[in-house]
Amino acid sequence: MVNLTPFLLQWGLTSLSLWVASYIFSGLRFADGGSLLIAALLLGFANAVVKPLLILLTLPLTVLTMGLFLLVVNALVLMLVSAVVSGFTISSFWTALFASIFISLFSLFISGLVI
Repeated sequence: MVNLTPFLLQWGLTSLSLWVASYIFSGLRFADGGSLLIAALLLGFANAVVKPLLILLTLPLTVLTMGLFLLVVNALVLMLVSAVVSGFTISSFWTALFASIFISLFSLFISGLVI
């Protein structure tokens, strides 16, 4: 039998991070809890599949900026998820950039406490 506990725990932590970010950043909104859960699930999938491809494609730019372009890649992945999930809106690129930084740091902090 497959142990789904790590997957569900990560999904919950991502959902919590997105929920807290929606209260901190006024440009990041969810219509309801369902769109929040779907966005968290899709963000996990995008981080596992799409983000590595984007990193590979933008590797020269990432090297030139000494890794800072990865922040832009994180923001673009978050904006991609908001474009796909109805009920999840991000007002601007800058909101996505700062929200993605917050979500990453908050998830890291919370997962350090839980795991």
